[in-house]
Amino acid sequence: MTRHAITAKRVDDGPADTTELCGLAEAAGYEVVGEVTQRRPEDPGTCFGDGKVAELRDRVAERDAAAVLVDNDLTPTQSIALVEALPDGTRVADRRRVVLDIFAERAATRRAKLQVELATLRYELPRVEAEGDPEPLNLAAEKGTRLNDVRTRIDRVKRKLDDVADDTAERRRERRERGFSVVALAGYTNAGKSTLLHRLADDLSAATLERAHGDLDATASVEDRLFETLETTTRRATLDGRPALVTDTVGLIDDLPHDLVESFHGTLSETYHADAVVLVVDASAPPDRFRDRVATCRRVLDGNVEGTVVPALNKVDLVDGDALAERRKALAEHWRDPVAVSALEGSGVADLRARVAAELPAERCELAVPNCGEAMSLVSWLYDRASVERVDYGGDRVRIAFTGRTAVVERARAKADELSGSA
Repeated sequence: MTRHAITAKRVDDGPADTTELCGLAEAAGYEVVGEVTQRRPEDPGTCFGDGKVAELRDRVAERDAAAVLVDNDLTPTQSIALVEALPDGTRVADRRRVVLDIFAERAATRRAKLQVELATLRYELPRVEAEGDPEPLNLAAEKGTRLNDVRTRIDRVKRKLDDVADDTAERRRERRERGFSVVALAGYTNAGKSTLLHRLADDLSAATLERAHGDLDATASVEDRLFETLETTTRRATLDGRPALVTDTVGLIDDLPHDLVESFHGTLSETYHADAVVLVVDASAPPDRFRDRVATCRRVLDGNVEGTVVPALNKVDLVDGDALAERRKALAEHWRDPVAVSALEGSGVADLRARVAAELPAERCELAVPNCGEAMSLVSWLYDRASVERVDYGGDRVRIAFTGRTAVVERARAKADELSGSA
């Protein structure tokens, strides 16, 4: 059942744009039936001031709204004051709380569910403290209270998380040893990462690899809503002959709560430790919003990413040449040579493949081995793990030229030495 909500936003100056908040509301299961905005300094008691709070109260009653969603971070005392001022039963959720709700709904693995629960409890703790007796002696002596319960649950969830193995680092190591480069799709939420993943993936290969790697998915969702991708989705791609695994990661958002960033470090680490990061940016976003989203991506990526960032201007089918030139210039201030693509139509995807392949770590190698059955096995092994340039069968020798990850090259040389030694 869809719940009705009123959105509210206060700004110190300038326009109070609630477009993103409305998207968050929809993702959280609300239908926005009204909006209240304000331009003035923050009121320490209610964020908005008495007059605007009265307007909010009237709007909630008129539209029979179940919740007020605030596009600001509310202090615990502000949240309590708003709840008390609004009609009985009205829920008040600030931006951070709404994002927590979305993550809680979409977390699928046990680890993700525990991470969201921990972030939610940490969010609730100061609010529960604000509702209780402020006297330190009373707080210290509390037993069986809601405050004590929240603290106990935080400790319990942290212990459970410690017991849940985080195998992402081990999984990356194993994949690289098998010859796969690791590519992450990052970017602001709803920029088109999932659609681009479908364009880059080798569909026929995904089903086979899914049996060996539990996070590989042949049916990544491409719905047009915020935070559609919460768990990582990984699929195989061949980039200019190079075998790669491409991971679609959780979308970024302005003011993404720090606790959620901490909680989903495993998800973000897929971006941080990738060999290359394709930063997907929505070229169709209005200029101000485009710049804000680029700034958000910079804050998350700068200084954290080990691989090369390849900027991709997506949805270019929705903008004209002048607008595209402006977006390209703005993006190039931070990352070199943006690639223009339309994940929906497929234009520019070949250029993006080539650009990403050029940034992947690789070593070129030439081998000569005895012409025997084991040599054919080596050639087959290399086709699965490297980009084979040439195989020459001449006389008693097989000559192979290929490019691959250092680990693959080292293993191939060792295999070739074994063949030569046993010939």
